[in-house]
Amino acid sequence: MKIARFDIHAVKVPMPPHRTASGVVTASPLVLLTVHTDAGVQGHSITFTYTEAALRPTADLLRNFEAWVSGKPLAPETVTDGLLARLRLLGTTGLVGMAIAAVDMALWDALARSQQVPLHRLLGAESRPQPAYGGVGFDGAEASARAAEAWARQGLRGVKAKIGYPTLGEDIAVVRAMRAAVGPDVALMVDYNQSLSPTEAQGRLQALQGEGLAWVEEPVASHDFAALARLADVSATPLQAGENWWGPLEFRQALEAGVRDHFMADVMKVGGVTGWRRVAALAHTWGVPLSSHLWPETSAQLLAASGTAAWLEYIDWWNPILRKPLRLEQGCAVLDDDPGSGIEFDAVAVERLRA
Repeated sequence: MKIARFDIHAVKVPMPPHRTASGVVTASPLVLLTVHTDAGVQGHSITFTYTEAALRPTADLLRNFEAWVSGKPLAPETVTDGLLARLRLLGTTGLVGMAIAAVDMALWDALARSQQVPLHRLLGAESRPQPAYGGVGFDGAEASARAAEAWARQGLRGVKAKIGYPTLGEDIAVVRAMRAAVGPDVALMVDYNQSLSPTEAQGRLQALQGEGLAWVEEPVASHDFAALARLADVSATPLQAGENWWGPLEFRQALEAGVRDHFMADVMKVGGVTGWRRVAALAHTWGVPLSSHLWPETSAQLLAASGTAAWLEYIDWWNPILRKPLRLEQGCAVLDDDPGSGIEFDAVAVERLRA
């Protein structure tokens, strides 16, 4: 079976405003890729460009990649490694890395569909309950508590809030309001979205130590591995990082620098399914819990095949363009026997939301 052609669509999916310490997201700009094979099998993937300004450049990169991979066998790792090698001098992070990951995810989806199995089974794993947590925006104590309670009522096992308010007192007020809303049995996490200096982060981490948090995410710049390692040494609460690391090499560099509490992989930034598998092997070797960032449908499949799988980040932002969004039962992702990675587009919705 060989790769025949690409279909590429740019869409903008409206969503409720999602506030963080670094800005507000009001819509999801997505590039949707469908890879067709010469046997009629299709594979799908989603690229989240964060800003509408990156939609056209990302789509153009994929169109350029089409000529390079058309006619090649449906062998995802071989194709991905070929693209990485061909683009090494340009660099394989940023939009280039995102486009490579889009191709990789679509090819793995097509390969699973060609064998009539879900992706996790193609990777040698059986379905298992995968606990999920819901996200809460940068909305203050009262609104954060209401949002946390709503997630808990849906049965989710955890809730993660954006913090990084002007004062430490505001951060603590959000955490305590959420705890009061969800009770003692729901895990609480917080995410600073890289908003603190190392000195400020140390003070806030020490103040949060008695709040029973499952983790504190990205208190400082995500690539300041030295600072993350130093903070981990003085924090009783585990630190979480990784959603903004590009590919397995950066995860290895983090490990070598001493960043080893928790890892969070973003299947797009990490290099698609191929990159995820390599990061999961690193996490398993070092005994680091591995959680996901966005892409709940595909991430649930990948966590099922990851030896140190911890938490699935659940979002419903992209449900409007999916034919069958991920299901949750009793706070866990439900994987069925449908072939592929869980991504299939609603053609009518895609046309309506075209950017």
